[in-house]
Amino acid sequence: LDEVAMPILLAWRLQQAGALRQFAPWPLVSRAARYLILHGPGTAQERWEENSGYSPSTLATIVASVVCAAEFARGCKDRLATDFLLDYSDWLSAHLEEWMVTSRGELVKGKPRHYVRITPADPKQARAAPDPDEAEIVIANGGGKHPARNIVGGDFLQLVRLGVRAANTALVVDSLAVIDQVLKRDLPQGPCWRRYNHDGYGDKPDGSAYDGTGEGRCWPILTGERGHYELAAGRDPAPFIDAMEKFANEGGMLPEQLWDAEDLPEGKMRRGGPTGSAMPLCWAHAEYLTLVRSQMDGVCFDRIEPVYRRYAKAETGSTIEMWTRAHQPQLIAQGKTLRIIIEQAATIHWSFDGWATVNDLETQDAGFGCWFGDLPSDRLEAGARIEFTLRWQEEWEGKDFQVRIAEAQ
Repeated sequence: LDEVAMPILLAWRLQQAGALRQFAPWPLVSRAARYLILHGPGTAQERWEENSGYSPSTLATIVASVVCAAEFARGCKDRLATDFLLDYSDWLSAHLEEWMVTSRGELVKGKPRHYVRITPADPKQARAAPDPDEAEIVIANGGGKHPARNIVGGDFLQLVRLGVRAANTALVVDSLAVIDQVLKRDLPQGPCWRRYNHDGYGDKPDGSAYDGTGEGRCWPILTGERGHYELAAGRDPAPFIDAMEKFANEGGMLPEQLWDAEDLPEGKMRRGGPTGSAMPLCWAHAEYLTLVRSQMDGVCFDRIEPVYRRYAKAETGSTIEMWTRAHQPQLIAQGKTLRIIIEQAATIHWSFDGWATVNDLETQDAGFGCWFGDLPSDRLEAGARIEFTLRWQEEWEGKDFQVRIAEAQ
Protein backbone atom coordinates (compact mmCIF):
# COMPACT_ATOMS: atom_id res chain seq x y z
CA LEU A 1 0.00 0.00 0.00
CA ASP A 2 2.87 2.41 0.56
CA GLU A 3 3.78 2.06 -3.11
CA VAL A 4 0.22 3.06 -4.00
CA ALA A 5 0.48 6.04 -1.65
CA MET A 6 3.89 7.37 -2.69
CA PRO A 7 2.85 8.75 -6.11
CA ILE A 8 0.40 11.00 -4.24
CA LEU A 9 3.28 12.33 -2.15
CA LEU A 10 5.34 12.85 -5.30
CA ALA A 11 2.49 14.76 -6.95
CA TRP A 12 2.17 16.98 -3.88
CA ARG A 13 5.91 17.72 -3.83
CA LEU A 14 5.92 18.52 -7.53
CA GLN A 15 3.03 20.90 -6.96
CA GLN A 16 4.88 22.58 -4.08
CA ALA A 17 7.91 23.00 -6.35
CA GLY A 18 5.78 24.41 -9.18
CA ALA A 19 6.90 21.52 -11.38
CA LEU A 20 3.61 19.92 -12.41
CA ARG A 21 3.45 22.11 -15.52
CA GLN A 22 0.43 21.00 -17.59
CA PHE A 23 -0.06 17.72 -15.73
CA ALA A 24 -3.34 17.54 -13.80
CA PRO A 25 -2.72 15.12 -10.90
CA TRP A 26 -6.26 14.65 -9.56
CA PRO A 27 -7.18 11.57 -11.70
CA LEU A 28 -4.06 9.73 -10.50
CA VAL A 29 -4.31 11.02 -6.93
CA SER A 30 -8.01 10.22 -6.55
CA ARG A 31 -7.67 6.70 -7.94
CA ALA A 32 -4.75 5.96 -5.65
CA ALA A 33 -6.61 7.38 -2.62
CA ARG A 34 -9.69 5.33 -3.50
CA TYR A 35 -7.57 2.16 -3.61
CA LEU A 36 -5.96 2.94 -0.24
CA ILE A 37 -9.32 3.52 1.43
CA LEU A 38 -11.02 0.44 -0.03
CA HIS A 39 -8.08 -1.91 0.58
CA GLY A 40 -6.39 -0.60 3.75
CA PRO A 41 -5.34 -0.10 6.43
CA GLY A 42 -3.66 -3.52 6.61
CA THR A 43 -1.11 -4.04 3.84
CA ALA A 44 -0.29 -7.25 2.00
CA GLN A 45 3.41 -6.28 2.18
CA GLU A 46 5.25 -3.72 4.28
CA ARG A 47 8.27 -1.82 3.00
CA TRP A 48 10.60 -4.83 3.35
CA GLU A 49 8.16 -6.89 1.26
CA GLU A 50 8.09 -9.68 3.82
CA ASN A 51 4.99 -9.52 6.03
CA SER A 52 1.35 -8.49 5.89
CA GLY A 53 -0.41 -6.50 8.57
CA TYR A 54 -0.39 -3.08 10.22
CA SER A 55 2.97 -1.43 9.57
CA PRO A 56 4.06 1.90 11.11
CA SER A 57 6.00 2.95 8.01
CA THR A 58 3.22 1.95 5.61
CA LEU A 59 0.51 3.64 7.66
CA ALA A 60 2.59 6.79 8.07
CA THR A 61 2.80 6.95 4.29
CA ILE A 62 -0.92 6.32 3.87
CA VAL A 63 -1.91 9.01 6.41
CA ALA A 64 0.36 11.54 4.74
CA SER A 65 -0.81 10.67 1.23
CA VAL A 66 -4.51 10.89 2.13
CA VAL A 67 -3.94 14.34 3.62
CA CYS A 68 -2.14 15.35 0.42
CA ALA A 69 -5.07 13.97 -1.59
CA ALA A 70 -7.35 16.17 0.51
CA GLU A 71 -5.18 19.15 -0.38
CA PHE A 72 -5.63 18.37 -4.07
CA ALA A 73 -9.38 18.02 -3.57
CA ARG A 74 -9.38 21.39 -1.81
CA GLY A 75 -7.59 22.83 -4.82
CA CYS A 76 -10.38 21.44 -7.01
CA LYS A 77 -12.88 23.18 -4.67
CA ASP A 78 -14.46 19.82 -3.84
CA ARG A 79 -15.51 20.29 -0.21
CA LEU A 80 -17.13 16.85 0.14
CA ALA A 81 -14.05 14.99 -1.09
CA THR A 82 -11.77 17.16 1.06
CA ASP A 83 -13.72 16.47 4.24
CA PHE A 84 -14.13 12.77 3.44
CA LEU A 85 -10.40 12.30 2.92
CA LEU A 86 -9.49 14.18 6.09
CA ASP A 87 -12.04 12.18 8.07
CA TYR A 88 -10.35 9.02 6.85
CA SER A 89 -6.81 10.19 7.66
CA ASP A 90 -8.00 11.39 11.09
CA TRP A 91 -9.42 7.92 11.74
CA LEU A 92 -6.16 6.26 10.74
CA SER A 93 -4.12 8.58 12.93
CA ALA A 94 -6.42 8.02 15.90
CA HIS A 95 -5.86 4.24 15.74
CA LEU A 96 -2.11 4.02 15.10
CA GLU A 97 -1.18 3.29 18.72
CA GLU A 98 -4.05 0.83 19.19
CA TRP A 99 -2.96 -1.13 16.13
CA MET A 100 0.83 -1.05 16.45
CA VAL A 101 1.90 -0.37 20.04
CA THR A 102 2.40 -3.07 22.62
CA SER A 103 2.01 -2.50 26.34
CA ARG A 104 3.69 -5.82 27.15
CA GLY A 105 7.06 -5.60 25.42
CA GLU A 106 9.75 -7.72 27.08
CA LEU A 107 12.90 -6.63 25.27
CA VAL A 108 14.05 -3.77 27.51
CA LYS A 109 13.35 -3.61 31.21
CA GLY A 110 11.16 -0.63 32.11
CA LYS A 111 10.10 -0.08 28.47
CA PRO A 112 7.05 -2.33 27.96
CA ARG A 113 5.18 0.18 25.79
CA HIS A 114 6.63 0.77 22.34
CA TYR A 115 5.92 0.47 18.63
CA VAL A 116 6.31 -2.98 17.13
CA ARG A 117 7.86 -3.66 13.76
CA ILE A 118 4.50 -4.81 12.37
CA THR A 119 1.30 -6.23 13.81
CA PRO A 120 0.75 -9.25 11.59
CA ALA A 121 -2.67 -9.69 10.00
CA ASP A 122 -4.11 -11.40 6.94
CA PRO A 123 -5.67 -8.76 4.66
CA LYS A 124 -8.25 -11.37 3.64
CA GLN A 125 -9.51 -11.61 7.23
CA ALA A 126 -11.45 -8.35 7.27
CA ARG A 127 -13.17 -9.01 10.61
CA ALA A 128 -9.99 -9.74 12.57
CA ALA A 129 -8.81 -6.99 14.91
CA PRO A 130 -5.05 -6.31 15.07
CA ASP A 131 -3.56 -7.22 18.45
CA PRO A 132 0.07 -6.16 18.97
CA ASP A 133 0.10 -7.72 22.45
CA GLU A 134 -1.04 -11.23 21.49
CA ALA A 135 -0.25 -11.72 17.78
CA GLU A 136 2.62 -13.92 16.67
CA ILE A 137 4.77 -13.18 13.66
CA VAL A 138 6.62 -15.58 11.39
CA ILE A 139 9.80 -13.97 10.11
CA ALA A 140 9.61 -14.58 6.37
CA ASN A 141 13.34 -15.10 5.82
CA GLY A 142 13.97 -17.98 8.21
CA GLY A 143 14.06 -15.98 11.44
CA GLY A 144 11.45 -18.14 13.20
CA LYS A 145 8.14 -17.47 14.94
CA HIS A 146 7.95 -14.89 17.74
CA PRO A 147 5.47 -12.73 19.68
CA ALA A 148 4.94 -9.60 17.59
CA ARG A 149 5.35 -7.49 20.72
CA ASN A 150 9.00 -8.55 20.89
CA ILE A 151 9.96 -7.83 17.27
CA VAL A 152 10.97 -4.20 16.79
CA GLY A 153 12.37 -2.05 14.01
CA GLY A 154 12.83 1.60 13.17
CA ASP A 155 9.76 1.70 10.92
CA PHE A 156 7.93 3.98 13.40
CA LEU A 157 10.45 6.73 12.61
CA GLN A 158 8.54 7.29 9.38
CA LEU A 159 5.69 8.66 11.50
CA VAL A 160 8.01 11.44 12.70
CA ARG A 161 9.67 11.96 9.35
CA LEU A 162 6.40 12.60 7.51
CA GLY A 163 4.91 14.71 10.32
CA VAL A 164 2.32 12.27 11.67
CA ARG A 165 3.84 12.24 15.16
CA ALA A 166 6.07 14.67 17.06
CA ALA A 167 9.65 13.59 17.68
CA ASN A 168 9.54 14.21 21.43
CA THR A 169 6.45 12.19 22.38
CA ALA A 170 7.13 9.75 25.21
CA LEU A 171 6.10 6.76 23.10
CA VAL A 172 8.50 7.65 20.29
CA VAL A 173 11.34 8.29 22.74
CA ASP A 174 10.73 4.98 24.54
CA SER A 175 10.52 3.10 21.23
CA LEU A 176 13.81 4.69 20.22
CA ALA A 177 15.44 3.47 23.43
CA VAL A 178 14.26 -0.06 22.69
CA ILE A 179 15.62 -0.22 19.14
CA ASP A 180 18.89 1.36 20.25
CA GLN A 181 19.41 -1.37 22.81
CA VAL A 182 18.30 -4.21 20.53
CA LEU A 183 19.35 -3.20 17.01
CA LYS A 184 22.10 -0.58 17.19
CA ARG A 185 25.71 -1.53 16.47
CA ASP A 186 28.64 0.87 16.93
CA LEU A 187 30.85 0.28 13.91
CA PRO A 188 34.29 1.81 13.23
CA GLN A 189 32.70 4.43 10.95
CA GLY A 190 29.78 5.28 13.26
CA PRO A 191 26.45 3.93 14.48
CA CYS A 192 24.28 1.68 12.33
CA TRP A 193 21.11 -0.34 12.90
CA ARG A 194 19.69 -3.69 11.89
CA ARG A 195 16.23 -3.82 10.32
CA TYR A 196 14.65 -5.81 13.17
CA ASN A 197 15.64 -8.48 15.65
CA HIS A 198 15.67 -12.11 14.46
CA ASP A 199 16.11 -10.89 10.87
CA GLY A 200 17.38 -13.89 8.89
CA TYR A 201 18.16 -12.03 5.65
CA GLY A 202 21.93 -11.64 5.58
CA ASP A 203 25.21 -13.50 5.39
CA LYS A 204 25.74 -16.39 7.82
CA PRO A 205 28.08 -16.01 10.81
CA ASP A 206 30.87 -17.71 8.85
CA GLY A 207 30.50 -15.17 6.03
CA SER A 208 28.78 -17.52 3.60
CA ALA A 209 25.85 -16.22 1.59
CA TYR A 210 22.21 -16.14 2.64
CA ASP A 211 20.46 -19.23 1.28
CA GLY A 212 17.08 -19.02 2.98
CA THR A 213 18.65 -18.63 6.41
CA GLY A 214 21.27 -16.25 7.68
CA GLU A 215 21.61 -13.22 9.94
CA GLY A 216 20.43 -9.77 8.98
CA ARG A 217 23.16 -7.16 9.46
CA CYS A 218 23.28 -3.37 9.70
CA TRP A 219 21.86 -1.27 6.85
CA PRO A 220 23.47 2.14 6.11
CA ILE A 221 20.09 3.49 5.02
CA LEU A 222 18.92 3.13 8.64
CA THR A 223 21.72 5.44 9.81
CA GLY A 224 20.29 8.02 7.42
CA GLU A 225 16.79 7.46 8.76
CA ARG A 226 18.07 7.98 12.28
CA GLY A 227 19.75 11.20 11.13
CA HIS A 228 16.38 12.46 9.93
CA TYR A 229 14.91 11.69 13.34
CA GLU A 230 17.73 13.55 15.09
CA LEU A 231 17.05 16.61 12.92
CA ALA A 232 13.32 16.40 13.69
CA ALA A 233 14.20 16.26 17.39
CA GLY A 234 16.23 19.46 17.09
CA ARG A 235 19.68 17.87 17.03
CA ASP A 236 22.53 17.86 14.52
CA PRO A 237 22.37 15.13 11.86
CA ALA A 238 25.99 15.74 10.78
CA PRO A 239 27.43 12.67 12.60
CA PHE A 240 25.02 10.45 10.68
CA ILE A 241 25.92 12.04 7.35
CA ASP A 242 29.59 11.51 8.20
CA ALA A 243 28.96 7.86 9.08
CA MET A 244 27.12 7.21 5.83
CA GLU A 245 29.98 8.71 3.84
CA LYS A 246 32.43 6.45 5.64
CA PHE A 247 30.23 3.42 4.96
CA ALA A 248 30.79 3.91 1.20
CA ASN A 249 33.57 2.08 -0.64
CA GLU A 250 36.43 3.66 -2.59
CA GLY A 251 34.10 4.30 -5.51
CA GLY A 252 31.56 6.06 -3.32
CA MET A 253 29.02 3.21 -3.41
CA LEU A 254 26.86 2.39 -0.39
CA PRO A 255 26.10 -1.28 0.32
CA GLU A 256 22.80 -2.72 1.41
CA GLN A 257 24.33 -4.27 4.53
CA LEU A 258 27.51 -3.96 6.60
CA TRP A 259 29.32 -6.71 8.47
CA ASP A 260 28.69 -5.93 12.16
CA ALA A 261 30.48 -8.86 13.84
CA GLU A 262 34.17 -9.33 14.48
CA ASP A 263 36.55 -9.68 11.53
CA LEU A 264 36.63 -13.10 9.94
CA PRO A 265 39.91 -14.88 9.16
CA GLU A 266 41.74 -14.07 5.93
CA GLY A 267 39.82 -10.84 5.53
CA LYS A 268 36.67 -12.59 4.34
CA MET A 269 34.57 -10.04 6.22
CA ARG A 270 35.70 -6.93 8.10
CA ARG A 271 33.72 -5.14 10.78
CA GLY A 272 32.07 -2.10 9.20
CA GLY A 273 32.83 -3.31 5.69
CA PRO A 274 30.30 -4.41 3.06
CA THR A 275 28.79 -7.88 3.22
CA GLY A 276 27.90 -9.89 0.15
CA SER A 277 24.71 -7.84 -0.25
CA ALA A 278 23.79 -5.51 -3.11
CA MET A 279 26.13 -2.57 -3.75
CA PRO A 280 25.22 0.10 -4.58
CA LEU A 281 21.80 0.15 -2.96
CA CYS A 282 20.15 3.10 -4.71
CA TRP A 283 17.69 3.50 -1.84
CA ALA A 284 20.62 4.15 0.52
CA HIS A 285 22.07 6.75 -1.85
CA ALA A 286 18.69 8.50 -2.05
CA GLU A 287 18.55 8.48 1.75
CA TYR A 288 21.98 10.08 1.96
CA LEU A 289 21.07 12.82 -0.52
CA THR A 290 17.80 13.52 1.27
CA LEU A 291 19.57 13.78 4.62
CA VAL A 292 22.13 16.25 3.22
CA ARG A 293 19.30 18.34 1.78
CA SER A 294 17.38 18.14 5.07
CA GLN A 295 20.40 19.36 7.01
CA MET A 296 20.70 22.32 4.65
CA ASP A 297 17.00 23.16 5.03
CA GLY A 298 17.01 22.64 8.80
CA VAL A 299 13.90 20.45 8.54
CA CYS A 300 13.20 16.95 7.23
CA PHE A 301 12.73 17.25 3.48
CA ASP A 302 10.05 14.55 3.59
CA ARG A 303 7.91 16.30 6.20
CA ILE A 304 4.46 17.15 4.84
CA GLU A 305 3.50 20.46 6.42
CA PRO A 306 -0.30 20.00 6.45
CA VAL A 307 0.26 16.58 8.03
CA TYR A 308 2.64 18.01 10.62
CA ARG A 309 0.22 20.81 11.54
CA ARG A 310 -2.77 18.49 11.78
CA TYR A 311 -1.29 15.63 13.81
CA ALA A 312 2.12 16.40 15.32
CA LYS A 313 1.00 19.88 16.37
CA ALA A 314 -2.81 19.92 16.71
CA GLU A 315 -3.11 16.18 17.55
CA THR A 316 -6.41 16.04 15.63
CA GLY A 317 -8.62 13.15 16.71
CA SER A 318 -11.60 11.40 15.16
CA THR A 319 -15.29 10.96 15.98
CA ILE A 320 -15.94 8.49 13.15
CA GLU A 321 -15.30 4.75 12.85
CA MET A 322 -14.74 3.40 9.34
CA TRP A 323 -16.16 0.14 7.97
CA THR A 324 -15.03 -1.18 4.57
CA ARG A 325 -15.00 -4.61 3.00
CA ALA A 326 -11.29 -4.83 3.79
CA HIS A 327 -11.66 -3.65 7.40
CA GLN A 328 -14.79 -4.68 9.29
CA PRO A 329 -14.58 -3.71 12.98
CA GLN A 330 -16.70 -5.80 15.29
CA LEU A 331 -16.48 -3.33 18.15
CA ILE A 332 -16.42 0.49 18.20
CA ALA A 333 -16.17 3.02 21.00
CA GLN A 334 -19.27 4.64 22.42
CA GLY A 335 -20.04 8.05 20.94
CA LYS A 336 -18.62 7.28 17.49
CA THR A 337 -20.47 7.54 14.18
CA LEU A 338 -20.15 4.42 12.04
CA ARG A 339 -19.28 5.24 8.43
CA ILE A 340 -19.87 2.52 5.84
CA ILE A 341 -17.61 2.91 2.78
CA ILE A 342 -18.17 0.77 -0.30
CA GLU A 343 -17.04 0.68 -3.92
CA GLN A 344 -20.33 1.56 -5.65
CA ALA A 345 -23.74 3.04 -4.96
CA ALA A 346 -25.99 1.02 -2.66
CA THR A 347 -28.68 1.32 -0.01
CA ILE A 348 -27.64 0.62 3.59
CA HIS A 349 -30.48 -1.34 5.26
CA TRP A 350 -29.90 -1.05 9.02
CA SER A 351 -31.31 -1.51 12.50
CA PHE A 352 -30.30 -0.70 16.07
CA ASP A 353 -32.89 -2.98 17.76
CA GLY A 354 -32.49 -6.45 16.26
CA TRP A 355 -34.56 -5.63 13.15
CA ALA A 356 -37.65 -4.69 15.19
CA THR A 357 -37.46 -1.44 13.24
CA VAL A 358 -35.51 -0.92 10.04
CA ASN A 359 -34.10 2.07 8.22
CA ASP A 360 -32.71 2.69 4.76
CA LEU A 361 -29.88 5.07 3.95
CA GLU A 362 -28.74 5.88 0.41
CA THR A 363 -24.97 6.10 0.04
CA GLN A 364 -23.38 9.13 -1.60
CA ASP A 365 -20.26 9.39 -3.71
CA ALA A 366 -17.39 11.18 -1.99
CA GLY A 367 -16.40 12.44 -5.43
CA PHE A 368 -13.93 9.79 -6.53
CA GLY A 369 -15.70 6.45 -6.40
CA CYS A 370 -15.92 5.86 -2.64
CA TRP A 371 -19.59 5.60 -1.71
CA PHE A 372 -20.48 6.10 1.93
CA GLY A 373 -23.22 6.50 4.49
CA ASP A 374 -23.06 7.47 8.17
CA LEU A 375 -25.12 5.53 10.72
CA PRO A 376 -26.04 7.54 13.85
CA SER A 377 -24.40 5.08 16.22
CA ASP A 378 -22.99 7.95 18.29
CA ARG A 379 -26.21 8.07 20.32
CA LEU A 380 -26.19 4.36 21.27
CA GLU A 381 -25.43 3.06 24.74
CA ALA A 382 -22.55 0.70 25.47
CA GLY A 383 -23.45 -2.88 24.64
CA ALA A 384 -25.87 -1.94 21.86
CA ARG A 385 -25.61 -3.71 18.52
CA ILE A 386 -25.70 -2.26 15.02
CA GLU A 387 -26.90 -4.56 12.24
CA PHE A 388 -26.90 -3.72 8.55
CA THR A 389 -26.80 -5.14 5.07
CA LEU A 390 -26.53 -3.69 1.59
CA ARG A 391 -28.82 -3.57 -1.42
CA TRP A 392 -27.43 -2.91 -4.90
CA GLN A 393 -30.40 -1.71 -6.94
CA GLU A 394 -32.59 -4.86 -6.71
CA GLU A 395 -29.86 -7.26 -5.55
CA TRP A 396 -29.24 -7.87 -1.84
CA GLU A 397 -25.86 -8.49 -0.23
CA GLY A 398 -27.09 -11.83 1.08
CA LYS A 399 -25.75 -11.49 4.63
CA ASP A 400 -25.94 -9.19 7.61
CA PHE A 401 -23.05 -7.38 9.29
CA GLN A 402 -22.87 -6.59 12.99
CA VAL A 403 -20.96 -4.02 15.04
CA ARG A 404 -21.25 -3.64 18.82
CA ILE A 405 -20.73 -0.57 20.97
CA ALA A 406 -17.89 -1.24 23.41
CA GLU A 407 -18.48 -1.32 27.13
CA ALA A 408 -16.77 1.47 29.08
CA GLN A 409 -13.28 0.56 30.29
